[in-house]
Amino acid sequence: MTPFELLEPRTLREAAALLASGDATVRPFAGGTAVMLMMKMGVLRPTRLVSLRAVEKQYSGIGAGADGALRIGAMATLSALERSPVIRNEAPVIARTLRTLSNVRVRNVATVGGHLAHADPHMDLPPVLIALGASVTTVDAAGGRTIPLEKLYSGYLETSLGRGELIAEVSVPRQAPRRAAYLKCTTRSADDWPALGVAVVLDTLRETEGAAVREARIVISAATDTPTRLAKAEAVLRGARVDDAVLQRAGDAAASEASVIGDAHGSAAYKRELLRVYLARAVRAALAGEG
Repeated sequence: MTPFELLEPRTLREAAALLASGDATVRPFAGGTAVMLMMKMGVLRPTRLVSLRAVEKQYSGIGAGADGALRIGAMATLSALERSPVIRNEAPVIARTLRTLSNVRVRNVATVGGHLAHADPHMDLPPVLIALGASVTTVDAAGGRTIPLEKLYSGYLETSLGRGELIAEVSVPRQAPRRAAYLKCTTRSADDWPALGVAVVLDTLRETEGAAVREARIVISAATDTPTRLAKAEAVLRGARVDDAVLQRAGDAAASEASVIGDAHGSAAYKRELLRVYLARAVRAALAGEG
């Protein structure tokens, strides 16, 4: 690992200004679970790291508004998110997802903002948050902006964030009364990188009207370069009463729609078949209230 200078600004805006200096070798540093690994492998060789650990405490907070919408500070750790009673009450699918997101040692130091900004398509939270309709608010030297999370990702390990632009907060609409689930298939341990992740959020009619889907949001990860919504599969579910035939059509639509790629966790053909199977399982899990 090459030598580097460590800077510790006291505000997030100050950190953004340091990153906007024009030096391409300057990198932000929060939990460091990804950055340090990439530095050890020689993928990143920064001359400076801008630590975010001393910025304002407000960016580590987790709370909910009167409508149940969540506001999650970018510096909140994944463990804090997992343990938060607010998260468990308002978006239990997030808490459930975190149980098998890497391991507890990583979750204790990795931050929400870093997890989202790293843009590795194998990450577990992005598809779940996109399916819930989340957005991120950013800070830069001039101000900031709000971006729908599904617009954040532009390619493998690439985002639409500008140089000197940092995620400050994540906003997530309340899960209820929608039903949600996230399932992933791993080729090794349950907390390993997934070969496929499928997040499903369903808005269903009242029980007295039957188990019909009013609206559906389906997002996959790990099988594609970026977390990807599957509009054709959503259209199959929209207005339908869920049965085996509907789920088969939705799975076929998803497999034909997604630009599936192969990697060390499975070939494209394998992942396409996984998608058919896991989409049906995720829809049933959501309807059963398992998310």
